[in-house]
Amino acid sequence: MMRGLLKGLAVAAFVAPLLSACVIYDSDAGENVSVNVTRNDAPPAEAIREARFMNGALVVRVDSNGCTQAADFEVSVSDNTPTEITLRRTKPDLCKALVPDGVELRWTYADLDLEPGTPARILNPLK
Repeated sequence: MMRGLLKGLAVAAFVAPLLSACVIYDSDAGENVSVNVTRNDAPPAEAIREARFMNGALVVRVDSNGCTQAADFEVSVSDNTPTEITLRRTKPDLCKALVPDGVELRWTYADLDLEPGTPARILNPLK
């Protein structure tokens, strides 16, 4: 009996993340329905060393083995206030260079589809 219970809990723990979603329904202004389903295949948020907004751009320092570029990242920008930005590395850096300080990557407000001066925060963990 205990074995069956443990097996059932294991299955539930495995299936729960696959079913996670957020549904928002607003009937005050019509039939607006918003569905936000967690993307299970998304790479994790990149641990970054530093992030700042400077000269009309987001500047982020990340680890690198010598080949890291801004194009290696997926940038998610929310419609929240303040705007929330998450960086995910989509292409691994397989080079073998020693880059102890990492590299700085830059995305302009235009790249992020934001108006200059838009309040924003970075959701990535700091390293």
